[in-house]
Amino acid sequence: MSRSSYIFTSESVSEGHPDKVADRISDTVVDAFLSADPEARVACETLVTTNRIVLAGEVRAGKPGGDKAANKQLTKDIIKSLEPKVRAAIKDIGYEQKGFHWEKAKYACYLHGQSAHIAQGVDASDKKDEGAGDQGIMFGYASTETPELMPATLQYSHNILSRLAQLRHSGELHELEPDAKSQVTLEYDASGKPVRVVSIVVSHQHKKKIDGKSATSKRVLDLIKPHILPIFPEGLITKKTQWLVNPTGRFEIGGPDGDAGVTGRKIIVDTYGGAAPHGGGAFSGKDPTKVDRSAAYACRYLAKNVVAAGLAERCTIQIAYAIGVAQPVSFHVDLHGTGKVDPAQLEKILPQLIGGATPRAIREHLQLNKPIYARTAAYGHFGRTPDNQGGFSWEKTDLVSELKGLA
Repeated sequence: MSRSSYIFTSESVSEGHPDKVADRISDTVVDAFLSADPEARVACETLVTTNRIVLAGEVRAGKPGGDKAANKQLTKDIIKSLEPKVRAAIKDIGYEQKGFHWEKAKYACYLHGQSAHIAQGVDASDKKDEGAGDQGIMFGYASTETPELMPATLQYSHNILSRLAQLRHSGELHELEPDAKSQVTLEYDASGKPVRVVSIVVSHQHKKKIDGKSATSKRVLDLIKPHILPIFPEGLITKKTQWLVNPTGRFEIGGPDGDAGVTGRKIIVDTYGGAAPHGGGAFSGKDPTKVDRSAAYACRYLAKNVVAAGLAERCTIQIAYAIGVAQPVSFHVDLHGTGKVDPAQLEKILPQLIGGATPRAIREHLQLNKPIYARTAAYGHFGRTPDNQGGFSWEKTDLVSELKGLA
């Protein structure tokens, strides 16, 4: 039976959330390696806790088959250069707290060379194309709910924290500290259109005093509410909208001092807020040969272009790989009953628009071998604006004119 309406929720977390601090550091490592060697391999995990930063994982710089000593030295040199970059990233987020300080936190790096057995399956050779860095399934999604073609609940959750972070960095909301979470619940009508904001939840770390007075939930609400209201289209927020700001009370102890953070623990925040499936693989800390990252970007790119071309109101794409094998083992398109074209037709055409959707073709089409990843670590990898340095290239809609003809 069809439903007359339904309620759905998504959450976001700020750049200062412990897991996002870890993601930012891991992607800073990726950018450092790709800056020195566009063909570098990186799989970096980060742990942050009270005044401690720990890096671990596998890395490699230098051309496969090149001078081993030179490659090893280049890798060591990049690793040695990481600490100031990591500290600068934490400073940029805004951590100068007693329990977590960009300059005072202890730093430990346990990055080491990539497994030769993995490398032999991934690296291209005279006899084979570059293979996928691992097996797995990846998804991409797009919807007409917002101008960004993203689920509205997630996009608004991101926008709340992104806006508050801007105001914190500018000094206008100097009472706020970096750690924060948001959550938006919307009511949708039968056609899937958002019609009402049911609730807005924000938990934001703050200083001890606001306007010279002890910080309370009410004072934090009064501080941030005027900046949140303009984020939503007119009419969505009503008198019935429930506001839950710092519902536990005070939120002074936060960031890695309040909770340990680890790379890759916010994969739903990073993608579609639960509105679409997820294959389980995180993005941050991985170079673009890892299909967890690059193929997920490609799926979003294709899904977004399908929706932007008017071929469907919603589109989900799944792709799957085997480790060491270039060609995907499957490619699936779901238009959720909103399509103007046969999904089977798209399943044949879309991979060819990006060179067969092999790992190498995806990297080359989206130009992913660039130091563009630290900027993706907070406020979502999707629904962002492509920039002049090549960041968020997967958000381009340059296939629209070609796809429109299919309708």
